[in-house]
Amino acid sequence: MSETLTLEIPDELARRARALAAATHRRFEDAVVDWLRRAVEEPDVEALPDDALLALCDLMLDSADQDELSALLARHREGPIPEPDRQRLDTLMDSYRGGLLLKARAWKEAVSRGLRPPPTANGS
Repeated sequence: MSETLTLEIPDELARRARALAAATHRRFEDAVVDWLRRAVEEPDVEALPDDALLALCDLMLDSADQDELSALLARHREGPIPEPDRQRLDTLMDSYRGGLLLKARAWKEAVSRGLRPPPTANGS
């Protein structure tokens, strides 16, 4: 079940959502719904206890999803892939991007709490 909602969003946010939708070959509305879903489902990083925050810092894609993502990306580089595979690739990429964003937020909070050192310019 779904509900129709008319929402006015700032131009910059709309531009970013349209760019995301185009890059992932999805409708604008679907990109916005995904953003809303993530905002509701993701934990409030700043409110997490230290141990949960550090666990997010170390978050990685599980090995089965990583293997599937790598295989789909390799096939996609070789040429067009069937639509079900394309949809799965999009789903895995969204999950990967979402995980990276959550991990970055966790690192920022961990650094501000003094639980992790700030990253250096060379990434170490």
